[in-house]
Amino acid sequence: MKKLNLAKVRSAIGATIALALFLAAPAAGAAGSQRVVLAWLPSTTTVDELAKAGFSPGIMSAGLGTVPAEQTYLDIGQGNRVFDSLYDRSLPEHEGDATRWWREVVERAESAPADIVPGLLAATLSDASPAARLEVRRSSLRRPPRQPDVLTIAIARPTGRSDAPLPIGIAGRGFDGNLTSDSTRMDGYVLSTDVAPTILSHFGVGIPPEMSGQPIRSKGAVDPAEIEALGARMEVISSRRGPVIGLPIAAWLLLTLGAALIGGVGLARRAVRVLGLSVVSLPLLLLAGAALELAEASEALLVGFGAPALAMVTLALLPGYRALAVASAVTVLAYAADVVAGSPLTSLSLLGPNPGLGVRFYGIGNELEALLAVLVVAGTGAGLAGFAARTSVRTAAVAFVVSGLLAAFVFAAGRFGADVGAAIVFPVGAAVAAAAVAGRGRWPLALAAIAAPVAVLALLALVDLLSGANAHLTRSVLDAGGFGDLADVAQRRLQLSVRSFGRPVLLVFLPVVLGLGVLAYLRRDRLRAWLADAPALRAGLLGALAATVLGTLANDSGALLLEIGAAYLLVFVGYAWAENHASSARSAD
Repeated sequence: MKKLNLAKVRSAIGATIALALFLAAPAAGAAGSQRVVLAWLPSTTTVDELAKAGFSPGIMSAGLGTVPAEQTYLDIGQGNRVFDSLYDRSLPEHEGDATRWWREVVERAESAPADIVPGLLAATLSDASPAARLEVRRSSLRRPPRQPDVLTIAIARPTGRSDAPLPIGIAGRGFDGNLTSDSTRMDGYVLSTDVAPTILSHFGVGIPPEMSGQPIRSKGAVDPAEIEALGARMEVISSRRGPVIGLPIAAWLLLTLGAALIGGVGLARRAVRVLGLSVVSLPLLLLAGAALELAEASEALLVGFGAPALAMVTLALLPGYRALAVASAVTVLAYAADVVAGSPLTSLSLLGPNPGLGVRFYGIGNELEALLAVLVVAGTGAGLAGFAARTSVRTAAVAFVVSGLLAAFVFAAGRFGADVGAAIVFPVGAAVAAAAVAGRGRWPLALAAIAAPVAVLALLALVDLLSGANAHLTRSVLDAGGFGDLADVAQRRLQLSVRSFGRPVLLVFLPVVLGLGVLAYLRRDRLRAWLADAPALRAGLLGALAATVLGTLANDSGALLLEIGAAYLLVFVGYAWAENHASSARSAD
């Protein structure tokens, strides 16, 4: 982590305490273009009121998850942020001794797995442009803080601990539409960490690499209603996941169990296939729910009844593994088309990156990476088993490699899916599947499994540079200051992955995943027998397993990827069991 020297720390104290405690910074000094006013408005200020006062409006993510107001101010001053749980202690309370409080804040920041430098905005301005003047003040829309030729950033004050976005408005040259930034790529939504880069850009000062935020700009026309609708959808994403995703899956499992108890193996295998296709199609229905802007009950009904209905129609039209392959392909292609089109639907779907949490705002998140890796690699195996069972080994291997590379490009490129993990897990999963289907003499493909992520990352880095995508890959990897910084990035991601296994919600399901893994190993001969007539699907499952394990290690939410990946692997294994029993019944007849 970059350390500030003592002089820089002292120069930063005044401005940062001002941010954190609503104190006004000195206001005298440079004129016109060399002034920025950061005005804190009453917490009741609305987006509509900002728009009527002549500001370009938006809403601002106040932090990662639920944070105290002081953390929001610190994040603004440092231009970077991490979850509160990743610090080694809670944010100290200010009790009058500003110097001691600041020292504790700096010590706390050094414990975070990121380049967190409190007061970096003030220190950077002091070093680079002594004439630049940043004024921090309380204000209200009854006393408009706007001034000609001055960049004015007005934000509603946070209160207490909250994860609610804050109304924000900017007035100044070039601001005449809804606010946005490259951090979010959402019309009307910016981050607290974007404020500091915006101020530095206005002064013509370079943005330090420790700042993760991006300059705010305006886009399109002023539309406060659109911004408020966006905020309302983001606010319910986390709370809806249980009733819209969890409850339907629980109901499907109970109905499948009831079918097995009542109708025996014959009805059980039909129910398992419907269950499997319902789970595969579930992300597709969630994408439709985001597009239709449904209320919670309507979205739950769409998923709960729509996914099984779609599964039964698919089974009626397509026999065997063809149904599983088509369901997988339709879901993958729907998300691919959405991210390529630059639509916000993936981000606003319940399996999207959950922008309301303050982490990811475009492309795919870890939830989608985990399930799409299985659908791409194992789905290709199902397609080969269902549509091209007699194809040559070489053709099957090429099919795995091509599908994996195409998926990696779409879901990892900064302009589209913007998920660095996809550049690693998709090619590796595809290469492992290709090596498995090739059988003997597969060393070239095994070596390809090692080389694939490096080659794909290099290609995507080139694409991001040429297209100016400025996505996570560019900012975290390409902008690293050498192999030491790259090693720091890798170390942080591994640390975050390990910590994810301690989250209570995920910890509940880990014993189930581990138990299923042990059971699969002990019954591996039986699994091999179920897949004896579908070697391509067996290879696809091995590749998907490799992608899941690697994704667990390479991502900062390892436990989440492990559990979702394991669930979708179980879906494919269950479908193979049902098909094996169906084949056995047909042979007996």
